[in-house]
Amino acid sequence: MRVLILLLVSFYIAGCEELHDTDAKTNTYLDRVKQKDPVDQFNLGVIYEQGNGVIQDYRQAIYWYRKAAEQGHADAQLNLGVMLDEGRGVPQDDTEAVYWYRKAAEQENAIGQNNLGVMYEEGTGISQDYIQSVYWYRKAAEQGYAKGQNNLGVMYFEGKGVPQFDTQAFYWFRKAAEQGDRKSQNMLGFMYDKGRGVSKDDTKAIDWYRKSAEQGYALGQSNLGFMYFQGRGVPQDDGKAEYWFRKGAELGNATAQNNLGFMYYEGRSVLQDYMQAAYWFRKGAEQGEALAQSNLGFMYEEGKGVSQDDRKAVYWYRKATEQGHTIAQSNLERMYQNGRCDSIDLHY
Repeated sequence: MRVLILLLVSFYIAGCEELHDTDAKTNTYLDRVKQKDPVDQFNLGVIYEQGNGVIQDYRQAIYWYRKAAEQGHADAQLNLGVMLDEGRGVPQDDTEAVYWYRKAAEQENAIGQNNLGVMYEEGTGISQDYIQSVYWYRKAAEQGYAKGQNNLGVMYFEGKGVPQFDTQAFYWFRKAAEQGDRKSQNMLGFMYDKGRGVSKDDTKAIDWYRKSAEQGYALGQSNLGFMYFQGRGVPQDDGKAEYWFRKGAELGNATAQNNLGFMYYEGRSVLQDYMQAAYWFRKGAEQGEALAQSNLGFMYEEGKGVSQDDRKAVYWYRKATEQGHTIAQSNLERMYQNGRCDSIDLHY
């Protein structure tokens, strides 16, 4: 039996963000805010949120953002939404966060539009609605907001709220990637890697994976490592593969953790070390990575890097099998045939 390695790709919707103005002067705004100017109220909220020249005080930030937001200040509406979304200075309230994101979005605030799209996509504070999510992501994307462009690309990539359309996904990923969005850079690399929405091109895949990886994006690092591992678009180089797998693994990427475990299992660019292999397989397995779960099951079955334990082998094989991992399923069935697990373990 052989431990296998696999490149997985995942993509993440950008979380909600807020806008800041850090040039405010506390005393000036305290004097001027008495005139109820929403710009001064907003800036005072920023001062309290960031603790610029005052003790950081989220409650005061909320107070002044709300004052400005109620007068129609779009950036204050956005920041108030974020504070409510995150529960800073006020009990967390998704529904009210949606209310203020919408207020900002309807004034063409691109970040507010993106954040409202996130809430619709996740069904947070409002009923899940992919069509509405796409609508607001598109609004943000067409204003040139990179995270909105990335998120719209993901919706096309996955076919959520729009027909699945790789060419459109590629278009929006490129828009965002060219602005330096590291998630889109990784996804653009993936599109070139797999020839989706564009002609397959390993060299361009490497270029975009590298841009993402060098910005510290763990999935980009894992994917770049895999290109070095396979020698696609670059000369094969186990040392560089291990370097990038480790970078991604240390940032918590489950695929990179599995791949680094494999390097230790095989002794490629590192001294063979089954304990380290099992350590990294476990890291990935505990995050739900099916391949890492299968590999950890194998380590328990064979007693490599861990004490031999059929029950734990079965446990991890089952975890992987429940996600549709066929090798884990075959291993589980083989263990049953060899009398090393009960028939009930085959029920998944």
